[in-house]
Amino acid sequence: MARCSNGLLGLLNACVLVLAVVALGGGAWLSHRASTDCERFLERPVIALGVLLLALSLAGLAGALCRATCLLWLYLLALFLLIVLLFAFTIFAFVVTNRGAGWVVSGRGYKEYRLGDYSTWLQRRVENAENWAKIRSCLQDGKVCQKLGERKETVTQFVNSNLSPIQSGCCKPPTGCNFTYQSETVWIKPPGFNTTTDDPDCATWSNDQTALCYDCMACKAGVLANLKNDWKKIATVNIVFQIFLIVVYSVGCCAFRNNRHDNSYPARPAWK
Repeated sequence: MARCSNGLLGLLNACVLVLAVVALGGGAWLSHRASTDCERFLERPVIALGVLLLALSLAGLAGALCRATCLLWLYLLALFLLIVLLFAFTIFAFVVTNRGAGWVVSGRGYKEYRLGDYSTWLQRRVENAENWAKIRSCLQDGKVCQKLGERKETVTQFVNSNLSPIQSGCCKPPTGCNFTYQSETVWIKPPGFNTTTDDPDCATWSNDQTALCYDCMACKAGVLANLKNDWKKIATVNIVFQIFLIVVYSVGCCAFRNNRHDNSYPARPAWK
């Protein structure tokens, strides 16, 4: 007679199997439909996640329903390592995103961001030329600033806008530059503008719509502010997922104990 824990473990892993198929399908869809480097960037991680979930779910199903103790032991070991890795990542995510917040600008509805406010580890990631070239390409492919420029707002409407960190840092010059507003992504430098101003972003700003402030320190800070928000959400989801994995691990331990007990004391034939 099948034990309750074995059946429950099989049911849980059947759900994981469905998730694995969905992840693999999503990875295959991205590989055929992705048109930008940013979309293709997600392809391999999604496929890798699908393969990992598929292997875990099949091992769990075999161990629980086919009473394969060796497979179940490997499954529990892999699950334990996954829980530890997710826990470490969650702690790391909270630590590196603990610092950094937008600065309120007087008379403005949006905030501005400074690269030095964020953790050194995050700063090094965006200051790396190769990394930033990829991020810059993603920002351009995503048409973040182009969509902002299509609003056609007046200066009063614009200064009261609630801009995203990336819009604030990458699509306009810093407020301290005192440039004249023409449109959301077109700003006029004052006559006799000094390129040796204290804020190098003022000199970096360009009305070229392919350049704007994409190479500004403020843009890199805006990306980190956005990344911080995303990582906080991912870390929160990870906590929920870890609780689920711990439940599965506990059920798996019960099933493993049942398998060992059944293998040690095989059931006697009914006719004896």
